[in-house]
Amino acid sequence: MTASVARSAIVAGSRGVSTHGLIACHECDAVYRLEALPEGAAAHCSFCDAQLYKQVSSHTLDQSMALHFAALMLFIIANTLPFISLKFAGRVETDMLMSGPMALFNVGMDGIGLLVLMTSILFPLLSMVAALYLLIAARLDIQPPGKGMVYRMVRFMEPWSMLGVFMLAVLIAIVKLLDLAEIEAGIALFAFAALLPVSVMAQQRFDSSLFWPHQFCEGGRDGGKNGEINPNSALKGGLLHCHTCALLVEQSKHGSHCPRCGDHLHARKPDSLARTWALLIAAIVMLLPANILPIMTVIRFGQGEPSTILAGVVHLIGAGMWPLGLIIFFASIMVPVSKLVALVFLLFSVQRKSTWKPDDRTRLYRVTEMIGSWSMVDIFIIGILTSLVSLDALSTIRPGAAASYFAGAVVLTMLAAQSFDPRLIWDDIERCSEHDGNDAVTDALPMEQAHG
Repeated sequence: MTASVARSAIVAGSRGVSTHGLIACHECDAVYRLEALPEGAAAHCSFCDAQLYKQVSSHTLDQSMALHFAALMLFIIANTLPFISLKFAGRVETDMLMSGPMALFNVGMDGIGLLVLMTSILFPLLSMVAALYLLIAARLDIQPPGKGMVYRMVRFMEPWSMLGVFMLAVLIAIVKLLDLAEIEAGIALFAFAALLPVSVMAQQRFDSSLFWPHQFCEGGRDGGKNGEINPNSALKGGLLHCHTCALLVEQSKHGSHCPRCGDHLHARKPDSLARTWALLIAAIVMLLPANILPIMTVIRFGQGEPSTILAGVVHLIGAGMWPLGLIIFFASIMVPVSKLVALVFLLFSVQRKSTWKPDDRTRLYRVTEMIGSWSMVDIFIIGILTSLVSLDALSTIRPGAAASYFAGAVVLTMLAAQSFDPRLIWDDIERCSEHDGNDAVTDALPMEQAHG
């Protein structure tokens, strides 16, 4: 279903900037009027197709609170009961969810152990607790202390809470161990499997409008026609966009913080290009030893040899487990390399002030940012196998030096994607050339409306 939603004019002049009922796209900086949509519908930018806002229903707050509470209960079960048991030659090794990070700490891989602990346990737990803190306060209609800071913390931890990636790593580890020993799933594994859809639904219903309701326009074009109108971006209209609560504020009237939630305001991410280049170069340096040095050593009956990432993929395909080998190949080799190539392309295009297909380049950035965390699957597999397969002379798996380099490369590429500002793609684009150079906007541009 589609609907026509008017793109707003930004009124600048001696009377200041009218920002009531406006919202800016966080990926291309285009400005729109906020208009009420049907419940469950979402408004998307007509330029880059990024989601601008969605219309939550009257039950969304209760649904989000119930789902976050259910997710927290499942998470507690998953962390307190046996996760997986391995039976081999009369011996039984039982793994808890915490066993992977602890095993990595025990073999001297403190950095990887801390990364696995934070992304699979600590960040998901903090996200659920912080979300419930905000939701319960909203349900009781009270203003909790640190509201803006807590909401920013939840959003910051979202890409680093990798429950889905960890579950994929568990499934791959189980398949790899089937030819070694008997695997028995614990209650915690079933709780963790149930946690995934519950947590996804909880995140989908967790929206900033639950805490900072939208100010919808009520008929007519917001603002007026006093002064010059520049429709190309919020920045050109003298406005700054808060990425936390979506508030538009006049650049000349406010400092460096949002007056509503306290988040830092900036026209563009500070030193975006320089930071992204630095992180990309560091990631490339990390990827070289990550693919040359051994990432894992499997010892059976006292014998074994180190294996690189590519050698492990070849071994899996040669053993007939080609679907598993392809998954690891794409997650551990194709995804990091593709992210590097995509970000380098985006950086060059921005520096050359290219006007070529800005919408497609923005979508490329969106995909690049989204897939980055899936490269962590190899690190999670190493943690699971290190904790489970520790049977002394019978069979033991030890992480290699490449694991640290690979983990560093994954983190650096994710930080690089987050440091890049997609609004830079659009800064040299004249999006309203159909008006023949006239800055006044009198017609409405369509914006997609998709039901959730």
